[in-house]
Amino acid sequence: MTDYPLYALSEEHQAIREAVREICDAKVAPYAAEVDEEARYPREAAKALLDGDFHAPHVAEEYGGAGADALATCLVIEEIARADVSASLIPAVNKLGSLPLIIGGSEELKRKYLTKLAAGEGGFSYCLSEPDAGSDAANQKTRAVRDGDFYVLNGVKRWITNAGESEFYTVLASTDPEKRSRGISAFIVEKSDEGVSFGAPEKKLGIKGSPTREVYFDNVRIPADRLIGEEGRGFEYAMATLDHTRVTIAAQAVGVAQGALDYAIGYVKERQQFGKAIAEFQGLQFMLADMGMKVEAARQLTYAAAGRSERGDADLTFFGASAKCFASDVAMEVTTNAVQLLGGYGFTRDYPVERMMRDAKITQIYEGTNQVQRIVMARQLLAGVQSEL
Repeated sequence: MTDYPLYALSEEHQAIREAVREICDAKVAPYAAEVDEEARYPREAAKALLDGDFHAPHVAEEYGGAGADALATCLVIEEIARADVSASLIPAVNKLGSLPLIIGGSEELKRKYLTKLAAGEGGFSYCLSEPDAGSDAANQKTRAVRDGDFYVLNGVKRWITNAGESEFYTVLASTDPEKRSRGISAFIVEKSDEGVSFGAPEKKLGIKGSPTREVYFDNVRIPADRLIGEEGRGFEYAMATLDHTRVTIAAQAVGVAQGALDYAIGYVKERQQFGKAIAEFQGLQFMLADMGMKVEAARQLTYAAAGRSERGDADLTFFGASAKCFASDVAMEVTTNAVQLLGGYGFTRDYPVERMMRDAKITQIYEGTNQVQRIVMARQLLAGVQSEL
């Protein structure tokens, strides 16, 4: 028998949580409202995370990274999201953008770009979505045509997180349109490549500190060795990536839900009505109980999914989809209830819960809407791909 406590974080994982929380309390949370109000990139948070080596913790030590496992990466993202969801997209998108490279790339390509990512020489964004390829991600119109030792890319990508801030982009493009998903390949494009440009930042409901732009490729000529893996396997790499990174979105959702719950608890203890703290009213206690219960359920499902991500288990697809779907639904419910608990104050920008509610909404939409997640889960269940633990 082991002395390790069942269903508990290891001392190392707990230490990571505490280290990230300390940084976020000091250097992320104090700027979150300003970042949201000004819709600007959270540079204070970006610097603090880079200094703490939490900007891309998933990168392996052999490439100069922290070598964090999937659970540790989720803990980092959860804690940052507790303070500011926009800032949590720095490590989340760095993993999303670089994971196709980690999954399918050559050793030479990994060494070149993962080393730069770990060193903070530039972030990594993920270019899958297009104007006509949202949930129907295989409907790629961006083309990549081989020309000797080069590929020439033309097309438009939409909803690209941290576009314009990131230096590196994993781009999905069709190399053989007749084969649909089996004719899609993945490439690394650099911000400085001639012909790369960006649209204006989207005017969004939430995560205003994380720029979302269109990315344009106008006869972008890149060396052929920037192809990730093999031609025609890009969509395979992209879908495998989402199995893992949906877990990080679940962590993000847990983080913002916890942040809203923490703030609401502090508020109801202080707010006086009818001669006593409103925390003493049973109706509000029941709301808090449900919020706490659902946040913890979402957290446990997310951590279970992170374990499967680290091991590459056969049921990761089910767990990644279910964690993302459940945790994001919980985040929306809990942040909305936090606004309710603060009453009129919760509806104002003087308090953080309305920002948390707006930020939480995107977790139900990106990396596959929750309707798509339910399709994914149902297919896995019908195929018998689900463990009992």
